[in-house]
Amino acid sequence: MAASSSSSGAIDQPKRSFGQILRSYFYWTYSRGSFHYDIMVTLILLFIFITPQLWDYGAKPSSMAVSSHPFEVVPNGRGVIITVQASNVIVPAGASDREVKKVLRKAIEPVTGDDVYIEHWETATDAQGHLTWKVWAHR
Repeated sequence: MAASSSSSGAIDQPKRSFGQILRSYFYWTYSRGSFHYDIMVTLILLFIFITPQLWDYGAKPSSMAVSSHPFEVVPNGRGVIITVQASNVIVPAGASDREVKKVLRKAIEPVTGDDVYIEHWETATDAQGHLTWKVWAHR
């Protein structure tokens, strides 16, 4: 006589408790492509895409004061000439050249970054008659 087999051909496995299933999720024991593996990946993706709308992670864009007058940057041989509105640069009265250079460097930092050398500067007026600083700088 032939051995009897189940009609579905699957091997009967004992039922696992809910705790055992959670433990196997925690230790990620399921093979790729299985039903439980797909459930875990789906839960991770839901967490990634839904939680930013539900929770405030405190990630805010930096609040940079937007200048009403943009910088004018013109290439010049080995560097650039940057024109900055004088209203955007606050130089104390009677400031030394070193202090003026420090203030101008801070003012042009949004354009040049912090790795820049200021050769010299002068004041001028733009086409509308506003006072400006012209700064010659290079890396």
